[in-house]
Amino acid sequence: MSAPAVRRVVTGHDSEGRAVIISDKILGEPSGMGRQIWSTLTSPADNSDETDGGLVKVGPSVPGGTVFRVGEFEPGLRSPMHRTRSIDYGLVLRGTLGLELDSGEQVRLNAGDVFVQRGTNHVWFNDTEEPCVVAFILIDAEPVKIGDTVLETPPPSLPAPNGSR
Repeated sequence: MSAPAVRRVVTGHDSEGRAVIISDKILGEPSGMGRQIWSTLTSPADNSDETDGGLVKVGPSVPGGTVFRVGEFEPGLRSPMHRTRSIDYGLVLRGTLGLELDSGEQVRLNAGDVFVQRGTNHVWFNDTEEPCVVAFILIDAEPVKIGDTVLETPPPSLPAPNGSR
């Protein structure tokens, strides 16, 4: 998964407590999981922390924290089946993205569609001829428990940029 260029504006406070713009820039190179916009290592977040959350190295999700990223799914890309220990909010910004669950159910999400992924085992795919751009916000969650069984969340092997593996 690659990612389009993103302008990121970050606000903060000056020494007198007034709201100010602390950063306004086009973000650098994306990782294999898309372009990381921001992350926090805690939730609730510490808005006094001056760390650039876009530069903190994180995995697919952040235990005890949050991550916001934008990714582009190239035509033909298909992720491995995976589950994250997070609640994921997503918005399809451009194109069409397929979602397949381990039950075999599938749905197509188009530009403007939103989704809430609640710790389910799933595959993302783009079987169209056009790239698809998606914004993801992942927030740490308790592991999913069905009866007395906790569903495992092994680290996924995610696709490399542009869908190469």
